[in-house]
Amino acid sequence: MTDTTTDPAIAMSDAASLHAPVIAWFDKHARDLPWRRPEAGAWGVMVSEFMLQQTPVSRVLPVYEQWLARWPRPADLAAEAPGEAVRAWGRLGYPRRALRLHGAAQAITERHGGDVPSDHGQLLSLPGIGEYTAAAVASFAYGQRHAVLDTNVRRVFARAATGIQYPPTATTAAERKLARALLPEEEATAARWAAASMELGALVCTAKNEDCARCPIAGRCAWRLAGKPAYEGPARRGQTYAGTDRQVRGKLLAVLREAVVPVEQAALDAVWHEPVQRARALDGLVADGLVEPLEDGVYRLPLG
Repeated sequence: MTDTTTDPAIAMSDAASLHAPVIAWFDKHARDLPWRRPEAGAWGVMVSEFMLQQTPVSRVLPVYEQWLARWPRPADLAAEAPGEAVRAWGRLGYPRRALRLHGAAQAITERHGGDVPSDHGQLLSLPGIGEYTAAAVASFAYGQRHAVLDTNVRRVFARAATGIQYPPTATTAAERKLARALLPEEEATAARWAAASMELGALVCTAKNEDCARCPIAGRCAWRLAGKPAYEGPARRGQTYAGTDRQVRGKLLAVLREAVVPVEQAALDAVWHEPVQRARALDGLVADGLVEPLEDGVYRLPLG
């Protein structure tokens, strides 16, 4: 394929050859995920998008189902203390997402009568929601025409359209321009394309083990046709966890999540041997609003 990052008109001519096979593949191979079912509604879609950021589907599924059973509408979550959202988040990681989701639920309840708004601008104005999440909810929940650029979609577009193995570390203006150019004109088809291209990246055009034999657009993929040239960009850093402040924060939060009363400092001290790192991690949790310090050196999840 042609490098479409510089010529959206060329992208549109190429796009028609991509839409039908990718959507047909999706119709046959898409996973049956609860947030894709009609009964999930816009709130279910929003919850899934918060949880799926940097977290695999297998870990999200049980927490998602427990969350929706407990808080089937934004107002149900908004009525609870933010610490309960952190508690229910469990071990999904990056627990600030729980606070942001709680904040979004409060805003939805106060500003929109408890219904997740369909307008992209109103979604974007909710606390904790950026361009990706606003576009994803508008597209997946309301069938609107938006460029939905997560890591999987960016990788598919990088390979199929621009002929490179991996996209840049951060989303660029050129990627957004390309994504808009590749969008089908018809709204419902565009929403289906957004979901289909994301699923293709998740299941077939993966980061490490792409399965071109299963790819519906392998014959049109610029990267494959070029002989799969090796990535030449900045070094791609793998995420580490063991021994990091993230691990310590997780251990401290685990104690607080399991406690029904405020926790004494000694109980927190017991979870990590290195006092300087432990104190830094605890201070970070307090600064992020995930932990509330009380008098006499005890701590709890936040109440308000």
